[in-house]
Amino acid sequence: MRRDIFQAIADPTRRAILVLIAAQAMTPNAIAEHFDVTRQSISKHLRILSECELLAQKQEGREIFYELKIDKMNEIDIWLAQFRKIMEERFQQLDEVLHTLKNKKK
Repeated sequence: MRRDIFQAIADPTRRAILVLIAAQAMTPNAIAEHFDVTRQSISKHLRILSECELLAQKQEGREIFYELKIDKMNEIDIWLAQFRKIMEERFQQLDEVLHTLKNKKK
């Protein structure tokens, strides 16, 4: 079952996991050490992130390492870009109003 990428980032624990493994690949046990939840809970979060194709698994000997598939984050960035553009336009309008008010005081 392929999940929506926004389901993955909706949960604060999954967002924290993404931040953790963005710097380096980690094993599930290493990830779990950073949270006050069960190892099974972390496994569930990892499964959801994998189903959303945000994580890749890399096996080294007996260990499985999870690493971030940074290119998949583009889907989130594209969605956010529309809001970024709206906010930039609003800030530009505010800047123009402030500039006009400043010039009127002179």
